[in-house]
Amino acid sequence: MKGVMRAPYVFQLWYKWEVIFMERLVGKLAPDFKLNAVKGDGSGFTEVKLGDYKGKWLVFFFYPLDFTFVCPTEITGFSKRIDDFKALNADVLAASCDSQYSHEAWINKSKEDGGLGKINFPIASDKTYEVSKKYGIHIEEEGIALRGLFIIDPEGVLKYSVVHDLNVGRSVDETLRVLKALQSGGMCAVDWQDGDANL
Repeated sequence: MKGVMRAPYVFQLWYKWEVIFMERLVGKLAPDFKLNAVKGDGSGFTEVKLGDYKGKWLVFFFYPLDFTFVCPTEITGFSKRIDDFKALNADVLAASCDSQYSHEAWINKSKEDGGLGKINFPIASDKTYEVSKKYGIHIEEEGIALRGLFIIDPEGVLKYSVVHDLNVGRSVDETLRVLKALQSGGMCAVDWQDGDANL
């Protein structure tokens, strides 16, 4: 009887490890995407594709939901530092599973009334969940994405991935530090900072 009861458990363990193995993305070509998006100034809609960023670095980050609390702090935090990213030949793209119409309404609503306000990069809509599933951050039972952040190099290779719990915002400074380290062309020791020597 014990053997009969253990078999499904063993299968589930194997299945989970297989999923984890399949979802390892760093070092491989980033999963392709084509998404509807709203322009950062809220002036209209556009389409964004991974191929649009060829030849540049891309910081691509997902957040859970529009009209929430932690999410706008992250989005505006990255927006305020856009010149730092541009100086590193990097673009920034945000995405969630909300529609582009929700993004538009959020951008065009004043911060005083719970809106996001204008930002310096587009926000894409993954309302079919296709892209968040490809990147391994979709929460199926909630229909939202975890806070996944990905740095993709100019050749389309995914170089960095970090995923946060829903309650914890990410660090713009750390993202810039890692981007600079990746661009340094060598091995970077713990707490490497711009200007430090490579190993």
